[in-house]
Amino acid sequence: MNVVEQALTWLNDPLNWTGPDGLLVRTGEHLEMTAVAVLLAALVALPVGIWLGHSGRGAGPTIVVVNTSRALPTFGILLILAAGGLFGNRAAVISAVIFAIPLILANAYTGVAEVDPDVKDAARGMGMSSQRSLWLVEVPLAVPLVAAGLRTAIVQVIAVLTLAAFVGGGGLGVPLRVGFSNQRYGQVLAVGVVIAVLCLVVDAVLALVQRAVTPAPLRTRAGTLR
Repeated sequence: MNVVEQALTWLNDPLNWTGPDGLLVRTGEHLEMTAVAVLLAALVALPVGIWLGHSGRGAGPTIVVVNTSRALPTFGILLILAAGGLFGNRAAVISAVIFAIPLILANAYTGVAEVDPDVKDAARGMGMSSQRSLWLVEVPLAVPLVAAGLRTAIVQVIAVLTLAAFVGGGGLGVPLRVGFSNQRYGQVLAVGVVIAVLCLVVDAVLALVQRAVTPAPLRTRAGTLR
């Protein structure tokens, strides 16, 4: 059999879907790690990004550092953590948090910073304080970009967390690593397809969520943001 036929055979075997090491359990574990990583990244990145976008103080150097950090390879971070004695899901989540922070922070900053100055002036003219203007005017207008940043971060974290298995972690990287180790390339292809489909499904669901949380007048703009 060629690799494609082997992949189809592997996917059609119920034993590969059930049990403690089955795809269903591994997918749940993968999504759980993703949720934890993105939540932790958002708790750090959103307040910082919103504050920088609103105040403009130190925004230039911070954004340069954030954008530069995108060049850090996730696998390299995992190896550094492993060299320090940190393995498993904890190491994977930490590396995913480091990976996701720039994606979320940059969009939060840009979303708030690009609010029309005339809109801000109008809010101040109505007697709003700087803080009220931020939360009642600027942040709602920044929702399309903020939501797009979260959406991108979630999908990309799902992809990078497949590396967790190479430092003793779980998730969908486990059957992928086993396939490579045993030269079962049909299994590698099958798991790769599952991961790709998972990313597409999650992205589609998040697109609906993004549309739902975006104010109606801004939905046209949001549809162009990824």
